[in-house]
Amino acid sequence: MEFFMAILPFLVLILVMYFLMIRPAQKKQKNVQDMQANMQKGDEIITIGGLHGTVESFDQKHMYIRTDAAGSAVLKFERVALKEIVK
Repeated sequence: MEFFMAILPFLVLILVMYFLMIRPAQKKQKNVQDMQANMQKGDEIITIGGLHGTVESFDQKHMYIRTDAAGSAVLKFERVALKEIVK
């Protein structure tokens, strides 16, 4: 019983860290992966750098974005640079 009482604070600390730090990070990572998997041609997006544009095409690792500022140019970005799909 004394052993359990001695490790109880450590168990509580680990549990609190899980619910305050690890679990939210896992949920956010899952949401980002789902968003990248559901990206489609023609989606309006925002990159992590703040660039707004339209998805022209994409492959496993890259996405090709057309912006108003670039005119007819298509910019190539890593898919991990996707921050948000604007609905």
